Amino acid sequence: MEIIEAIKTRKSIRGFLPDPVEKSIIEEIIDIAVHAPSAMNTQPWEFFVITGNVLDDIRKRIVEKLNSGAPMKPDHLVVEWPRESIYRDRQVELAKQLFALMDIPREDKVKRAWWLERGFRFFDAPAAVIVVADRMLGESAPNFDLGAVTQTFCLAALDYGLGTCIEDQSVLYPEVVRELAGIPDSKRIMIAVALGYPDPDFPANRLQSHRLPADEITTWVGFE
Repeated sequence: MEIIEAIKTRKSIRGFLPDPVEKSIIEEIIDIAVHAPSAMNTQPWEFFVITGNVLDDIRKRIVEKLNSGAPMKPDHLVVEWPRESIYRDRQVELAKQLFALMDIPREDKVKRAWWLERGFRFFDAPAAVIVVADRMLGESAPNFDLGAVTQTFCLAALDYGLGTCIEDQSVLYPEVVRELAGIPDSKRIMIAVALGYPDPDFPANRLQSHRLPADEITTWVGFE
């Protein structure tokens, strides 16, 4: 897939086929992704790729904690959008679009809880990639670099017919992921990528999120 086409067509996939993703394919995608830029070539990223029974056990434990009301203590900074802001408005609009596609009425608490759980279950993807960074780097210092490598990973995955969803819900209980995936305490769990072959019949996968045109967000200085 051409790079411009990949950038324009890549979207979050929230429903996956059960087909497994071969380890060799994921290795190739990571080999591509690590060509992403980083500050002074520091490459402050590491990956834990999880599948099979281990991923199923992680899903189960996370949902148990969620439904028990256990407090979330994520390793990473959690973004909260100010309520009276365009950023919050965009978040709400996206949720409305997803709920409409999934036929989840606002008043249906059971369906809304089911949808929430899906995010904490890596959207039931057959594989998950956990992006971690060394704790010595601080909580926010490598964020730009980690975003770059994660985006590059997701774009490269398209060339293999794979879909991705970058999400933090599944790592809001990092103690579960750390224990079952063998992630050492010296590593900060930053973000997860759900990975698999998109389910073409899953309604939420039809979502096409809106982007502002460049002229609304760009200030030109010094041009004639």
